[in-house]
Amino acid sequence: MENIKELSIKEIANVIYSDWTLSKVSYSARPYLDAMTYLNTIDDTFMLDSGKSIVRYFLANASQWRGEVAKEIKAELKRRVK
Repeated sequence: MENIKELSIKEIANVIYSDWTLSKVSYSARPYLDAMTYLNTIDDTFMLDSGKSIVRYFLANASQWRGEVAKEIKAELKRRVK
């Protein structure tokens, strides 16, 4: 996936929704993925949660999402929360 580092968190969330539609997004990851659509950067907040915590919780609950896109997106999100 090209220019993944240039995408905002909300743009990444849209890529995830597009790729994960074949197998419905898991109920445990869904609230965090929904919250990610309100974030531009990892440093933003949504309600009382930091962007970093939202992304971390998404990653912790997205184990069912697999494939090349999932691998690339997860690696990029992990890079951003460090």
